[in-house]
Amino acid sequence: MKKLFEKHESIACIGLIIIYVAVSSVGLNLWGTTDYRLAIVNTIFSVLVLAFVIGLKRVSFYGLRKPEHAGKCLYFIPLALFIALQFRGGITIENTPAEIICHVIVMLNVGFLEEMIFRGFLFRMMEKTNVKSAIIVSALTFGMGHIVNLLNGKDLIPTLMQVLYATAIGYLLVIIFCKTKSLVPCIIMHGVFNASSIVGGANDWSIYLVTAIYVIIGFGYAFYIQRCIHHKNK
Repeated sequence: MKKLFEKHESIACIGLIIIYVAVSSVGLNLWGTTDYRLAIVNTIFSVLVLAFVIGLKRVSFYGLRKPEHAGKCLYFIPLALFIALQFRGGITIENTPAEIICHVIVMLNVGFLEEMIFRGFLFRMMEKTNVKSAIIVSALTFGMGHIVNLLNGKDLIPTLMQVLYATAIGYLLVIIFCKTKSLVPCIIMHGVFNASSIVGGANDWSIYLVTAIYVIIGFGYAFYIQRCIHHKNK
């Protein structure tokens, strides 16, 4: 299996992205994030991806390991800021406990799957030839992937803003993976960030202001990590 995957790695990565986007989009349209059926489907998808990675004997290679340079990179601080901004309007609980649990399960799986696909498989495949290109493609692909939300009934402007700040966050996460060799902090932040949206209260912050904050934090801290670890490794 490993030799077959390595021979057709690019096709496998593209295919995995297409399958994930299709399954996610169909599931959201049919059930929504608070439905137990999508929680089951996403969990099965995550288990299959994890089993595949174990079968390839690439668990550490794809970032399921302890971070390197932990003392040189305070990666949890900006990631915590992203999560804190989800509560900028306070906390509002409008769903049943069962719906909240299903949403959390769905989003934790989304965090795992998207990090493995865009930061794990895609970045690792492309970095063999050019690391800088791999970073850019990983971030852009992750950001552009959110355009599919238009098919799920989202409005144009909020979706475009999401694409923009998702690209910035994606850039930060791929830099963290590139420098620390670990996807663990990225998976945790991504899953918790998405999961917390169900209890985030209404607020009067402009979508443009929120996007600007995400972009500044994302790109700004990514550049800091690159510079900090680069100089300290000399």
